[in-house]
Formats: sequence, C-alpha cells, structure tokens
Amino acid sequence: MFFEQIYDKTLAQASYLVGCQATQEAIVIDPKRDIDTYLAIAVANNLNITHVVETHIHADFLSGSRELATATAARLYLSDEGGVDWQYEFPHIGLKDGDVITVGNLLFTVLHTPGHTPESISLLLVDQPAAKEPVMLFTGDFVFVGDVGRPDLLEEAAGVVGSSSVGAAQLFHSLAKFKALPDYVQIWPGHGAGSACGKALGAVPSSTVGYEKIRNWALQFGDDFEGFKKELLSDQPEAPHYFAMMKKLNKEDRPLLVSVPDYPIIDLKSLSSDTIIVDTRSKVDFANGHIEGAINIQNNNSFANWAGWMLPYDKPLVFVIDQGQQELVTRKLMRIGLDNIAGFIATTEGHDLTQTTIIDADAVDILKDQENVVLLDVRNIKEFKAGHIDGAQHYFVGRMAKALPDITKDKTIIIQCQSGDRATIASSFLMKQGFQNILNYSGSMIDWIKKGKKVVH
Repeated sequence: MFFEQIYDKTLAQASYLVGCQATQEAIVIDPKRDIDTYLAIAVANNLNITHVVETHIHADFLSGSRELATATAARLYLSDEGGVDWQYEFPHIGLKDGDVITVGNLLFTVLHTPGHTPESISLLLVDQPAAKEPVMLFTGDFVFVGDVGRPDLLEEAAGVVGSSSVGAAQLFHSLAKFKALPDYVQIWPGHGAGSACGKALGAVPSSTVGYEKIRNWALQFGDDFEGFKKELLSDQPEAPHYFAMMKKLNKEDRPLLVSVPDYPIIDLKSLSSDTIIVDTRSKVDFANGHIEGAINIQNNNSFANWAGWMLPYDKPLVFVIDQGQQELVTRKLMRIGLDNIAGFIATTEGHDLTQTTIIDADAVDILKDQENVVLLDVRNIKEFKAGHIDGAQHYFVGRMAKALPDITKDKTIIIQCQSGDRATIASSFLMKQGFQNILNYSGSMIDWIKKGKKVVH
C-alpha cells in the first residue's frame, strides 16, 4: 500500500493519496483545489488516480474533487447521507453508511458520522490481503487529534438556525460508534492545529482510536450528553465569513480550475474604481510606505484565512506582492475560491505612497485615557477576556468587513492585537474606510506585557 498525507499549512488542512501498488490504482481523499500536487505524486509513484472522495461538504476550503476527477477521469464519490438539504448538486457516485469503495486490494468502508455536518462520513480502510482487520480511519472533520468537529458552524457561518443542538446530539451518537472501533486503528483527520473547525486541535498529524479515548476531551463524558454539549459549544473560535461561501460553492455546480491561473502584472492606471488593493508585504514594509487605500494582509501562513475574512467575492482584487510570490499567493487564494483577481502589482516604486503611524507602549500609556482617543483591541473575545489593556474597547478585526465599529471618524483610534499582524489588517482596513486618525500599536500585547505594563481581566 502507498500512503501520503498532503498538508496545507495555510489552512491547516490535510488530504490523502492512498494507492494499491499491485494494481497501480489510487484514491485521493478531500483534495485541495490546486490539484497538480496529487498528479505529481501519482506520476512519481507509478500510480493512476482512479477514485476521488470527500468526507463532507467543506466550509473552510474550496474542494478540488471535481477538478481532480475531471483531470484524471477518476470516479467521484460523495456522501448521499444527511437528507435532502445536504445533497451535492452535481453528478457523482452517492455513498451511504456501509458502502464499500474498492481501490485494487484496498477496501474503504463508509461510516456515516454526522455531527459536524449532517452528511459527514468517515472511511475505514482494510489493506487486504495483508490483513482483514481495519488499519486506518479517515475522519474528515469528525474526530481530530485531541478534538472533534464543531457542530455550530452551520449556524454560525451558514445561518442554519438550531443546527448546533441537533449537530451536538448527532456527534455524541457518532462518537459512540467511534469508541467501538479497535484501539489500534490509526486516525487520519482532515485538519490540524490552527483550523477554525475545532477549538483544541492537536499539532501532531495522526493518532489512534485508543489514544483518543484517553486524551480527547470529547470522549471523557460517558453518558453525560448535557455536559458534553455544554463543553462542545463553548469557546469555539469565530467562524470566518468565507465559510458560508465555501459551503455554497462546494455543494453547487461552479466553474472549474484544473491548473493554477497566471494572472498579469498590471499598474494602477488600469484599475476600475471598485478594485480593492491588497498589500501582501510585511507589516513593516507596509507601514513604511504603501499605496493609499491598500489593505495589508501579509503573505504568511494566515494569509488565506484573513483574506477570507476581509475580502469580497464580488469585486476585483489586485495584490501587491514581493518578487517571486505570485504563484504562491495565487494558490492560497484559489484554495478559498477567490478567483476575482484582476492582477498583481510587483513594485510600489513610481507610486505615490502613504505611511502608517506606529506608536510604542509608552505612547499608548499616555494617550489611551484621553477624551478623544479610543484604544481598540481587535483580538478575538477569548483573548480579550484572558487579559487586556485597561480602558481598551473590544472589536474583533474579522467583523469589520461586515460592520464597522461604532466609533466616529473624528476620534483618534489606537489599534492593537496580540503580536501586531491583526492590528495592521485593522488599521489599514479602517483607513480605507475613511478613518484618518489611526495609530498602530504594532508591538501590541506581547510588547505591552514584555514592558511590564498593567493588564486587566
């Protein structure tokens, strides 16, 4: 048997290519949209991708299942569980609980494991003729290392009222099925640490059923469903705005991209009036000089997540990039379906630039209590409650794309977060919206605490 996990650090998302070397057939589970990765692995290992499968309708990335099936003529397998509201709306081979996908000598038995979503399935692998017992379980967003899939995303991101409680009950029942599996079965989940699909995902790539029975918080409640539900639904991270769009695009028919697009290098003169400029350079370079009205979302591992929070799907986007980063930025954007890219700006030279005013901890201490000054903490609410600067107002940066904070534009606003990355997103976004008196405390809480300044709870 051939096995490889493909892990996208930018979305903390795992997909898998599993092959039968005897028949040279392979299956890909939960592929990302830039499918050349899987094609290259298959060629390098003398395999043909003959099957593609998804564990559920994904919310955090745009699946590449249809692209991969189109490029390889593979059979596309998708869940037909969950009821009429949770059916994929394009041709596929439907899967029900107990169905078996045969890939050469490999048998993948379908387990309906609802909770995170109604149609969620897991795939239990038997590698015959090596053994007749199962060896791996591909859990998607059902069970993670140290955590389980959150059932509130449908309500938080897609607006399905009441789905949190229903999903919690379904998940509790599915976990009973999980606990009945042999302890030695390996667990290969769809996400790792950093994903918003849970609240306590582990950083190691895999686990076993037996180990999760010992360490996973969700498996420690016995028959206490109410205790499980209360813990499950508390302190979940904010659901990014783009999750609702991913649910829609992964369920419906849509245009396919079977290769990575090559967008042009352009200049500002060619832009339409509704174009949004996104500067992907470091926050230091951005502060020192940027195109007026640009939003700073740095090209790091969190880039796709914050692009999904802050950018619209219905307006043209232009990205200022560092040299050699065009393809990497394109891949990150296509993984969340941001295809409305007008082009790239490769240099800020020759453009009229503006600067961001950066202040330090002592300046914050002096200014924060003045009458016309607002200290705005843009971290998530859990971070804010754990400790914040005295007098700070809380407003999570991700909410700004939908609704601006209730602060008049004549106020001086000091922006801070934890380490400065979200502060520069918020500062640049508010400046684009016409807030002129913006001060960026780029050192933020890490610097504040390091300087020995007072923190309140």
